[in-house]
Amino acid sequence: MTTDPAHVRRVLDAVWRIESARLVASLARLTRNVGLAEELAQDTLVIALEQWPRDGVPDEPGPWLRATAKHRAIDRLRRRQRYTEKLAVLGRDVEHHERDREDELVDTLDDHIGDDLLRLIFTAAHPVLSTEGKVALTLRLLAGLSTPEIARAFLIPEATAAQRIVRAKRTLAAAGVEFTMPTPTEIAERVGTVLGVIYLVFNEGYSATSGADWARPALCQEAMRLGRTLAGLLPDEPEVHGLVALMELQASRLPARIDSAGRPVLLGDQDRRRWDRLLIRLGLDALERADALGGGPYTLQAAIAACHARAHTAEDTDWARIAALYEVLAYVQPSPVVRLNQAVAIGKAGDPARGLAVVDALGAERALRGYAQLPAVRGELLAQLGRLAEAAAEFRRAADLTANDSERTLFSGRAASLDTESAS
Repeated sequence: MTTDPAHVRRVLDAVWRIESARLVASLARLTRNVGLAEELAQDTLVIALEQWPRDGVPDEPGPWLRATAKHRAIDRLRRRQRYTEKLAVLGRDVEHHERDREDELVDTLDDHIGDDLLRLIFTAAHPVLSTEGKVALTLRLLAGLSTPEIARAFLIPEATAAQRIVRAKRTLAAAGVEFTMPTPTEIAERVGTVLGVIYLVFNEGYSATSGADWARPALCQEAMRLGRTLAGLLPDEPEVHGLVALMELQASRLPARIDSAGRPVLLGDQDRRRWDRLLIRLGLDALERADALGGGPYTLQAAIAACHARAHTAEDTDWARIAALYEVLAYVQPSPVVRLNQAVAIGKAGDPARGLAVVDALGAERALRGYAQLPAVRGELLAQLGRLAEAAAEFRRAADLTANDSERTLFSGRAASLDTESAS
């Protein structure tokens, strides 16, 4: 066993990412209380932080964490007042019975891990929670992120992140949400909410809404891990595989989205040799499974991402197919953002005037007010039409609207380039 503090911390962080969700899920089934289960799991982490640097990393760190969590659960059970009173009143026979029952309860910590994780996923994304609460609780319970890590990921104060987590737990308790296996009907009704939470996490990692970073790959990794876990638990749900495919195909571009100086690189300018071919292969396999099962909106978006992944160069991209897929997506899941993306594809397919007409028709959409991508797309289409001065003005408006520093620099640079081109 090594006791090097840096090595111990790295190992513990890695093991915790893998084991924490299982621990919380199993403890929640035992205690019937997600907040208490998370508290017991955190107690286990604290014990590891105290003991491993002193005694060394156990040969089997995962089982060590599970065994320690069991002991914490047993201690909590023994401290319950009603449990003590029963032993005092009913005597040794009942004490023996309670010990047997305790052993049975503890044994359940190792059983039905898949069921427990499914319960936890659907509990963390329960409809009674706010969107912010769902995201924070999902990252805490299922991704094993600490409160400071969640705060850094979303560029919010640590106190705000902690408040969201505490409020979410209290809301679940106040609503009497039971830690039970969802029925097939509940799964069908709520799986969309679960997938939406996971995709929110991924999108915040892929295109950060604020701050200095263009992307936060760690959040993408956590979202993909959650998606793959869900795909293993619900292998017959097509949209689960569709979302996994979409995330993997989009994440494959992350290495090429930033240049050596840390500046953002748009899709058409990326060095595709830097794309992650393993993720592309995994994403295409997941897309094939989703198609075979009869996918929906996530599967359609994954099919669009696959068009980019299959193109060896930007010029090889089948923009006509992408525009057609967006047309289907807009019918299946109407959205101003989908129409905006369709306008981009129409322009790239050779008809920027029609693309501009689509964008102008979206100008009155309340959902797009203050959305930096609307003037940015309009600017790109105007540039394709040769209306450079107007295009530059649109990119300056986009730069004023965005809260992301890297994106603002990108839009401002595009405006300056168009001004120069227009003046020459």
